[in-house]
Amino acid sequence: MDKNNLIAILLIGSIIIGYSLWMSSTQEANPENIKKFNERVDSLNSEDDSAEKIKVQDEVELTDSVSMTNKFGKSFLPFATGQERVITIETDLYTAKLSSKGASIARWELKEYDQWHGKKSQLIWENDKQVFLNFLSQEGKRIDTRDLFFDMSKLNKDYYKITGDQKLSFSTSLDFEEVKSLTKNFVFYGDKYHFETDVKLQNLDNILPKRGYNFSWVNGLKYQEYNTIDESNSGLALASFNGEAREIDATDDEDIKIAAKGNTFDFAGIKSKYFAVAFKTEMKNGTVDLYGSKRLTDNEGLIEHYDMQIRVPYEGGTQTNSFLVYIGPLESDIIESYGFGSLMDYGWWIFRYIGLTIFHILSFIQTFISNWGITIIIFSIFLKVLLYPLSAPQMRSSQKMKLLAPQITKIREKYKDDMQKQQKETMALYSEYGVNPMGGCLPMLLQMPILYTLWTVFRSNINLRQADFAFWIHDLSIPDTIVDFGFSIMGLKSISGLALAMGVTMFIQQKLTITDPRQKSLVYMMPIMFTLMFSSFPSGLNLYYFMFNLIGIGQQIYINKFSKATLSLEQMKQTPKKESWIQKKMAQAQEMAEMQQKGKSGGSTMNKILKEQKNKNKKK
Repeated sequence: MDKNNLIAILLIGSIIIGYSLWMSSTQEANPENIKKFNERVDSLNSEDDSAEKIKVQDEVELTDSVSMTNKFGKSFLPFATGQERVITIETDLYTAKLSSKGASIARWELKEYDQWHGKKSQLIWENDKQVFLNFLSQEGKRIDTRDLFFDMSKLNKDYYKITGDQKLSFSTSLDFEEVKSLTKNFVFYGDKYHFETDVKLQNLDNILPKRGYNFSWVNGLKYQEYNTIDESNSGLALASFNGEAREIDATDDEDIKIAAKGNTFDFAGIKSKYFAVAFKTEMKNGTVDLYGSKRLTDNEGLIEHYDMQIRVPYEGGTQTNSFLVYIGPLESDIIESYGFGSLMDYGWWIFRYIGLTIFHILSFIQTFISNWGITIIIFSIFLKVLLYPLSAPQMRSSQKMKLLAPQITKIREKYKDDMQKQQKETMALYSEYGVNPMGGCLPMLLQMPILYTLWTVFRSNINLRQADFAFWIHDLSIPDTIVDFGFSIMGLKSISGLALAMGVTMFIQQKLTITDPRQKSLVYMMPIMFTLMFSSFPSGLNLYYFMFNLIGIGQQIYINKFSKATLSLEQMKQTPKKESWIQKKMAQAQEMAEMQQKGKSGGSTMNKILKEQKNKNKKK
């Protein structure tokens, strides 16, 4: 151990010992604390004031009372003990449990959604309570209202059921004095995933500072899927101001925290893969704190936790702030109706509009067909027909390249030792027959935004979650495993049936379109690579790609063999030629290569000319 390490250990030890001594000295049972505790006992035993019935407190109890006073302060100590009461509220969509501790939500169980193991989706972690307040009191105590017992005596029963357009309204409170109180009013609806709550502060100027309180949710949403890593990859927290969302994603090992600010507050939310919680309130020049952390689980899983809190300043006197709290599924129509569209993962702005269009088309088809697998098949056919004007030039280009393949092979064999001559003759051949070697690329590039958006839509569409299709495919939101290795090979643990089918169709498609002998290895490599990669993708996505490839094969065969516009080399030669932009650029590149080749033979002369020109420029 070196000198620096020894000094560091001694310093740390001194700080710990000093802090312990200081804490012990500040927690002694002084007369003022004993007086406060006795006043608390008197208030609890107000029914009988006789001195004989007041129990004598021993040293341990005094220590506990001092600790409670140190934690809550004089103002909140009366609410730190009590009997917890839990109210159950059942609606058409969920069953919620409201605790008197913090007047907070202890359970939120959705009726229409199940967890991966079959139980109903419960979105709040066990032992957690949500939608609470926290703040620093005037006495300098950090108060979490989940530690305080709210008065719920105005509720005459512990179970309420509301349906349809019915609603349930009630209030809970912390009553300090006759004209001093902290009240939380609630309104629940029979057919909505949200509830409304008002936080009313009445004459708490000497209890709450002007910095006010935080309206909070912590630890994110309880995980619902078997694959926690995949679910974590979709998790994040965000706050939207003036229509622009700022988000955090706990992808790194370090915790992340931001304070999002703006003139006009839209909403704040936390999402998992398929569910979300969101807060909405009227607020100008507000601040929302977002916090995220990532933790590995014992079984090689991954859990991301997110906190959000809205800072609400207190202006003094009587002040009421109203909040809308949504806790439910990430279903596009519902989310958009609340203005929480930023929670839907459709990618960047252009992809977002495409994604919403795709979602509405799928929803329209699904109104006629209950099976989502068949809906995807019909959608694949529809989209392939819609994209035919883009894919047809690509297929035509492939057909032309296949007709020219024998002649290109002859050129390569004839000039195999002269690459420059080989390229020149190949370009001349393309020009003679009016072939653009890049003709199939532009249509493919134009299709890429749609293909990417499809990936995001199918990957996060809650309608595919636990949706049964056919045969061995019982959940279109997860891989349809047919072979499980029982171990991991470079992250791959299984083979998907639909991914394998998609790989086969890709192989056939490659055989029909790739004509260059030098690219023959791609015919085998690409399908294998995509099969392995797509084996971890949702089966609904693989079903779409399989159908898309299958229809593409049919179109390519039709164009190659049965189309009335089938081409021949003679027809290609007689077709009017128009040099494309790509061909012009390739020709220019060829000319530059030839000039460079000529420059090598007269290099000394060329260098001399360049040197003279450089000297002239310097003199100028």
